[in-house]
Amino acid sequence: MTLWFALVATAAGCYLLKYAGLAAPRRLLDNPWLRRFATAVPLALLAALIAVEALRGEGQSLAWDTARMGGLGAAVLALVLKAPFLVVIVAAAAATAGLRALGL
Repeated sequence: MTLWFALVATAAGCYLLKYAGLAAPRRLLDNPWLRRFATAVPLALLAALIAVEALRGEGQSLAWDTARMGGLGAAVLALVLKAPFLVVIVAAAAATAGLRALGL
């Protein structure tokens, strides 16, 4: 039963957070500092997520995985070359699989 309470509370919290963004007054959204902050926060969170997932080891530890880092490097290179998103994903997967096949 506790799981259902947590699920309902999380759903209500997500809904209220989304509604708060839609109900924000226009003068608040026109603030240049807030606009820069709202642009930077998702990028920082995505970068942190990529770093943690790329260096994920067993349990809570961080570990270097050469094949995974090679795939990340291939994805970055594809992004620098302005490749479409699907090409970026395929390049990262192919690089990671190739390095794993080589035993790295």
